[in-house]
Amino acid sequence: MNKLDNKIAVVTGASKGIGAAIAKQMAAAGATVVVNYASSRAGAEKVVGEIVAAGGKAVAIGADVAVESEVARLFEAVKEQFGRVDVLVNNAGIYNFAPLEAITPESYRQIYDINVLGLLLVSKAASPLFPASGGAIVNLSSVVSTMAPPTALIYASSKAAVDAITRSMAKELAGRNIRVNAINPGMIVTEGLVAAGIPDSDLEKHLLSITPLGRAGQPDEVALPAVFLASDDARYITGETLRVGGGSGM
Repeated sequence: MNKLDNKIAVVTGASKGIGAAIAKQMAAAGATVVVNYASSRAGAEKVVGEIVAAGGKAVAIGADVAVESEVARLFEAVKEQFGRVDVLVNNAGIYNFAPLEAITPESYRQIYDINVLGLLLVSKAASPLFPASGGAIVNLSSVVSTMAPPTALIYASSKAAVDAITRSMAKELAGRNIRVNAINPGMIVTEGLVAAGIPDSDLEKHLLSITPLGRAGQPDEVALPAVFLASDDARYITGETLRVGGGSGM
């Protein structure tokens, strides 16, 4: 029996990168996966196609997690098609780096609306769909939440908020047997990392220099721990943040 057999899993921001890897691994573990996307329908459908080709089950449903009406429609569709949610992965997020003098209200809201408000809106909409037996929520945070590097004022603080929300939500939902944990990845090789120009940059060299394992991680190296936290193997774990960063931030 697979770890997530007969589970319904919703993964936000799953059209690429870490979210896509989590969706695929959860499907491989037996879950039926809702692949959420904000703008890249083609990317989400590609992920669904790969899951189905491998013998899994998945559907793509679009919604901007920062827009409450779209989140409501997402979970109305989930309820209509599947009737419940057993696993929620709050993966949707964005990042950028800028010095203090470059911060604007718009740059603040862009990150916080998705990384923090979006996580809250999605969790709020999903929680009524969890069965009486409970389930699991996995939030994607980052090692920057505690490393707090320079020029990461907004991004690092948004992920520190995710860590705090994880602990608080774990206490709030424990009575319903819904476990809430976070994964804090280090530098992971994704499309976003490449688009940000980090490979071969001074920032990459610095990050690798403070990573004991001496390399960047791959999306599957985050996805596999996500499956663990979503499964009954982690049934006595809640309110925790699991670092997946090759030792960075120790």
